[in-house]
Amino acid sequence: MQPKVRYRSPASGLAMAGCRMALVAAVLGLSGCGDASLPGPLAGLGAGVPEEAGGAEVSRREGNFVQSEGEGRSEIIATLLARDTLLQPGSPYDRVAQAALTSSRRSAEAELQAARLRAEAKSKNWLPSLSPGVSLTHLGDLVASILVEQVLFDNGRRKAERAFAAADVEVAAVGLSVDLNERVETALKLHITALRGDEKAALHTRALSRMYEFERVVRGRVDGGVSDKADLRVVTGKINDIEGARSSAEEAAAAGRAELTAMTGESFGGGFAPLVLGKPPAGARHLSVLLAEATGARDVAQAKMDRAGLLPRVTAGATVTESGTSGAITLDTDEPLGFGTPATLKAIKLAEESAALRVAEADEEARRATSRQEQRLASNRRQEAEAADLARQSRETFRLFQAQFRAGQRSIMDVVSIYEQLVQREQAHVDAKYQVILIQLEMARDRGLLAEGAKI
Repeated sequence: MQPKVRYRSPASGLAMAGCRMALVAAVLGLSGCGDASLPGPLAGLGAGVPEEAGGAEVSRREGNFVQSEGEGRSEIIATLLARDTLLQPGSPYDRVAQAALTSSRRSAEAELQAARLRAEAKSKNWLPSLSPGVSLTHLGDLVASILVEQVLFDNGRRKAERAFAAADVEVAAVGLSVDLNERVETALKLHITALRGDEKAALHTRALSRMYEFERVVRGRVDGGVSDKADLRVVTGKINDIEGARSSAEEAAAAGRAELTAMTGESFGGGFAPLVLGKPPAGARHLSVLLAEATGARDVAQAKMDRAGLLPRVTAGATVTESGTSGAITLDTDEPLGFGTPATLKAIKLAEESAALRVAEADEEARRATSRQEQRLASNRRQEAEAADLARQSRETFRLFQAQFRAGQRSIMDVVSIYEQLVQREQAHVDAKYQVILIQLEMARDRGLLAEGAKI
């Protein structure tokens, strides 16, 4: 005997869909598709439209931080959007930063987009769920059915799911801001490496020109029997050292410039330019603190979901088939209750305290990092000033020794030694000058003020 297959026409499918929606409204006591009107103790529990699902403002700004329909207003994302770069517009450093952002293709962007889509999906979890099914009866008939379920009371589980998805978006948004600020800092560091290498190579080139002149004088004095050959060897050794240092500086500059070009697809020339940073806005917290807040909110939402899973929930369901409909209200739990359930609930409740402590720890670490960076910046600025003053003094001493040598009061080796000291102090001044810039970039990076939030 061949099994009987019942064919359902499109018209009957439409009728079935209409019957399904009518049944949902009848079983759940819904008025339209929003406000709950449940009788008795179930009134107002879980059936209404959540505020964040129906009243979210859709932002028209373009970018990764834009909030889509269904997402509630996030203070963290609003903070990220409002952050502007401290780099002076149009400066060489700003051009490098813009190139780094324009050429960015980061996995954090995809993670943020995925989190936003998950949040949008969870924003509709208050709606009924539909489960189509097909079964084979003992008579060989294929029977199609649709199971419609609506959670009436779930101890806040679905609300916690929406909060978890929203916090997940915030975590991804902060992660993207951290990632792109670090990218901008990396690009600027490469640019500074190239500039520092060029400047040091130029200093070594000038030093070599002067040392070659000293070598010519010493060689003439050795040939004339006035000086010993050891003096010539000393001068030659110093020349070799300077040539090696110049080669290292040129290689460092070339490597930094090549890596920056590979990173941004652009080439940047020019010489040193002072770094001018704007004043950080009042109350600009470190990105690490914002990340701790977002992660803590997500952990709290997860704990509430776990707690709701251990408690009973009330669900109304209806099964619609061609032969008729049936409905029921059920009471069940995700996990069976046991003797350890109270302890589990207490452990879950501690998630909020743990999240608050992590935020406090992140805030303390941020304040310590800020204090440490400020001390380093002040120390390096002092060292830069001292290095500049020592280089100036060495330059004056060298001119004095040179004049005394011409007057026969100093030997050529005295002049060579004082000139070598001058070269070393000029190099130290260059290092101190760029170190001040690197510390300033590090401080701006931690606050998320290297990459403009609206352009991220």
